[in-house]
Parts: sequence; C-alpha cells; structure tokens
Amino acid sequence: MLSHINISNFAIVESLDLDIPNKLCVITGETGAGKSIMIDALGLALGNRADSGSVRHGADKADILASFDIETNQAAQDWLSQHDLDEDGECILRRVINKDGRSRSYINGRPTPMSSLKALGEMLISIHGQHEHQALLKKDTHRHLLDQFSGLNTQVKHVADTYNQWQQQQKAYEKIKNNAKELNDRVDLLRFQLGELEALDLQLNEFTQLEKEHKRLSNSEGLINQGHQALQVLSLGENTATDSVASILQLVTEMQQQDDSLSETTELITSAEIQLQEAASNLQQYVESLDIDPERYQWIDQRIASAHQLARKHHIPPNQLPELQQALAEELTSIEGGDEKIEQLLAQATASQAAFLEKAQTLSKKRQQQGKKLSKIITKQIQTLGMPGAVVNVIIEPLSIEQANANGIDSVEFHVQTNPGQPSKPLYKVASGGELSRISLSIQVACAAKSNVATLIFDEVDVGIGGAVAQVVGELLRQLGNENQVICVTHLPQVAAQGHHHLHVNKQTSKDSTHTGINTLSQDEKTTEIARMLGGLSITEQTLAHARELISESQC
Repeated sequence: MLSHINISNFAIVESLDLDIPNKLCVITGETGAGKSIMIDALGLALGNRADSGSVRHGADKADILASFDIETNQAAQDWLSQHDLDEDGECILRRVINKDGRSRSYINGRPTPMSSLKALGEMLISIHGQHEHQALLKKDTHRHLLDQFSGLNTQVKHVADTYNQWQQQQKAYEKIKNNAKELNDRVDLLRFQLGELEALDLQLNEFTQLEKEHKRLSNSEGLINQGHQALQVLSLGENTATDSVASILQLVTEMQQQDDSLSETTELITSAEIQLQEAASNLQQYVESLDIDPERYQWIDQRIASAHQLARKHHIPPNQLPELQQALAEELTSIEGGDEKIEQLLAQATASQAAFLEKAQTLSKKRQQQGKKLSKIITKQIQTLGMPGAVVNVIIEPLSIEQANANGIDSVEFHVQTNPGQPSKPLYKVASGGELSRISLSIQVACAAKSNVATLIFDEVDVGIGGAVAQVVGELLRQLGNENQVICVTHLPQVAAQGHHHLHVNKQTSKDSTHTGINTLSQDEKTTEIARMLGGLSITEQTLAHARELISESQC
C-alpha cells in the first residue's frame, strides 16, 4: 500500500510531506483548491507523461517521491528482485521533472527507464478517473474490464503470444506459397546456369595457370631457339662463359699464393663458377622440357575462350567462376524442395492455429462464467444506486476464425435494460450521462474488489450523483476500504462522511503566489468540513448536526 508521499514544486504545491493511512481515505476541498494534485503527482511517480507545466512557476524542477509498503505484495517483491532493485523490502518510486520538460525516474534510489516505473506501478496502484465512464462507450474497454474482474490478464497474454506466433507462421507460409512460381523459375535458372558451370568445371586458381601455360606454349618455338643460343654462350660453344670464369679462377688462385688478401676474391669467383654451371644445367633441362604440342595449345586456348564467354554472361572476371559455381549451388540447395517447405510451413501454421484456438476456447469459457457473475454484481449495485429496475448483462459472442485477434475469439459488450419490459441494448444506445456514471462506478468498484493491487484511487468518480445514491456510493467505497487502501477524491458530503480518514486540501493566495496544502482532519474538523460541503457559504448548527448524523451513520 501507499505509505508516504513527498511532493516539491509540483503545479501549485511548493512542498508537501504526507503519511497516507490505510482503509478509506477521502480527500475534499473547495473547487479549484487542487484536490486532484496529489493524484496527478502519483501518476507521474507511476510513469505518466510529464511536461514543463508540471513544474511550479519559478522553480527549476519538480520532485515527487512515493513510498510503498509491499510486505504483502508478492508480485511487487518478485519484480524488484528480478530486476535487482530490491532494497531490504523497501519500494520507493521517484520522479524528477526539469522545467524544460525532461525527466528522470528512480526505483529505490537507482535510475531506471520510465517503462520500469509503469510496469512496477501497475502492481502497486489502480487509479480510476472521473471520466472513465466515457470509456464504457468502447467495446474494447468492456473486454478489458471483464478480464480484470476475472483475473484473466495472464491467460490473455498467453493467448496473445500464441496468436502472434500463429500469425507469423501463417504469413511465412502465404509468402512462400505466393512466391512459389517465382521460386520454381529461379530453380530452373539456377539448374541451367550450374549445368554450364559444371560442364566447364573450372577449378580454383586454374584460370591463372591456364593463362601462364597458354603464353608459354604460344612462344615455345622462340623460347627453344633463345635457350639454345644462351647455352652456346654459357657452356656449349667455343670460349664459353664457364670456360672464361675457370681461366680467371686459375689466374687469381695463382695470385693468391703470392698475396693472401685475394682469398675472398677467389671465393667469389669460385661461387660464380658454380652458379654458372648450375644455371647451364637448369637451362638445359628447361629447353629439353619445352614441347611444341599443338593439341595441348588448342585445348587450353578453347578452355580459356569458354571461360571468358561464361564470365561475360555473369558479368564477372573468369577467375571468379569457381566461387560463382559454389554460391549458385548453395542457393539451389536452399530453395530446392519448395513444395516440401510449403507443406512444412503450412503444418506449422496449422499447429499454431490449433494451439491458439485451444487456449482461446479455454479463455472464452472462463469469460462466459465470469461474465454471468459480473452481470449479477453490477446489476445488484446499480439497483442500489437509483436504478431499481435496471439490469446489466455482459454479452459474450463468439468470433469467427477470420475475426479472431490477439485478445481471443470473443466479442464482449455490456448491455443494459434500464426499465422492466424494455429490450436490453448496448450502453451507448440507452444510458444517459447520469446512468452511465453510476454503471461505470459499479463496474469500477466490482473490478477493483477483485484486483490484486493493494491501493485503489477513485478521483471524483461520483460526479453526476447525489442524495441517497451518494450515500450508497460512500458505503460501497467504505466496504472496499475494509479490505484495501482506498483513496477517494470527492465533492459529496455523503461519501466524505464514510471515510476512515479525512484529508483536506486548502489553497492560499497572496499578491505574488499561490500555495496548496493538505492537512489531516481531526474528528471535529471533519464534522466542520462535511458541514461546509452540506451548507455552502454558511455553516449553521443545523448543518453541523446533519454532518454529525452522516458520520454517525457511517460508523454503524
């Protein structure tokens, strides 16, 4: 439950530090005093959108801190633990809004994204606003309220997850099915292209080797002639290079005998003689290996031409043909067997659809059961709220598989019969503004009673009612407060009298500033405040007596 709130420089509140009691706590005050400011501030602490207008005029920032007792709130404890934000059982939400509209949020003193405030806040507080009856004109609201009353939100999420999985697989199946012809055409093209590449069967780096061999064979006759000429000069003719080096070596060797400093020169010439001999041997082997082979030359020439022709088709260099062949083979493997893949995807989509329908049908049965209970509770409550002959029915109709959605296979709509003998019709067709307010309040109280959230806030939900009906509304909220912490902003004395605790909002204005404060009222102060609400400008002994009577009746 909400145990404490501290507000600084928010709207017209300069500073507010308030302990919040348990049970039903009513908040009253003059019109325009700012009765809903605390609720608005709490909304920001729970992750509602903020803007620069939230900051008090003249201040740099607004600071809102809300503390909660979560000793009995296991869901909140688990959430904090899962997100490593637990702090010895504490739960403190804080929101700081700068005057430029930017804001920061904290949980137990640690910076967190706004989404975390929202997620945790839903487990701590449920806020019901004065305009919520307008949402009853939308059918989606009806389904949401029924699921909230029935405690089915977890099952609804499971249904939504299964539905989304089915839709994804269905789309994948339809996509490949619609592209089946294109895929088949692609398979035919790939097979043709691979046939040409496999017929050539060019190996990795083969094209470079072919070009080298082609160049050698095309010049083989000239290479042989030039090789023989080189051998003649080197070692086969008269006065060859090897003979000349041998003569030089003999002379220098004789000179070394007279001067040892020529030993290095002798070694260099000896090395040169050996290298010339090896060069002559290598050149001899090379010339003998050269073969003028017209058939080999013609084969290589044709293979190179075929590679160039195929490369031009694919707009790539010839040496990239092996990589292209591998890539096309892999693509063909990935899309071959299209019919089998279509059948596989269809089977997956069909299985997911069946899983969705199974979960949705289970959810639908529970909605049907809970819808009857909710109808009886709302009917009983609105009859005590000045609509004695009215009957509310939660109508649940099945949707076709084509109409199914993430929320299941149900169309949920609240119908009302305002008078006996009249047909039951949708709310938006028959309910007046006052009737809609009372029905909305009944639904909110019924759903709140089933909520796992410990703190329930009603912000002027009693608009449009008065008299004996207001008395019943107060009694309903007091009953709700016996089991929950209920905070109710009200303008009705009949409701205010039912409060276990009473907070009063007051506004002080001066020439330069406006301040709003909230005070906890004593029993005598509560009597005076309710008398003010009853009597208007002047408080008489009569209105005080009436106020005491209302308070006394609330305690019976």
